[in-house]
Amino acid sequence: MNKQFIFLLLFILSGTAHAAKPLADLLVVHEAARHGAPGFEIENLAGGKTGLEDYKGKIVLLNFWATWCMPCRAEMPGMETIWQKYKDQGLVIAAVSVDEGSRGRIETFSKLFDLNFPILLDPESKVSDLYNVSNMPTSFLIDRNGKIISRIVGTDDWTSPEAIQLVEKLLSQ
Repeated sequence: MNKQFIFLLLFILSGTAHAAKPLADLLVVHEAARHGAPGFEIENLAGGKTGLEDYKGKIVLLNFWATWCMPCRAEMPGMETIWQKYKDQGLVIAAVSVDEGSRGRIETFSKLFDLNFPILLDPESKVSDLYNVSNMPTSFLIDRNGKIISRIVGTDDWTSPEAIQLVEKLLSQ
């Protein structure tokens, strides 16, 4: 089976087969469309508290996901790759898990996928409700000034040339 067919199948099976805005379309960022990202502070997987304010001055990829979401699983390795490549240049990935119950499942998932970027815990969906998230995964790109640049519903290949170009453009601003 080819990769495209597998990703399409994962979308359909997970119920998140919504058309995402292609990353190439995000390269043109319209200043008038930007609005402030809602602030929050929630527990992180490391045991402390993390808030959006902690990332002020950085480019933030705020990703809402769950361990049971197959498209989320598909995009996590690519997110780890871009985070490793650009974290020292000002990119932050804040992955907000909406899993309910035990954090052990999230810890196991994180270890299984060798995820090192910050994982935040939103078991009561307070932050996902604040951002009006209803489908997994959903990501928001937030600029250095705390303004939302884009909302991306569905999975994306964060290692694609378009994604790399977008991240590099945002980091250069």
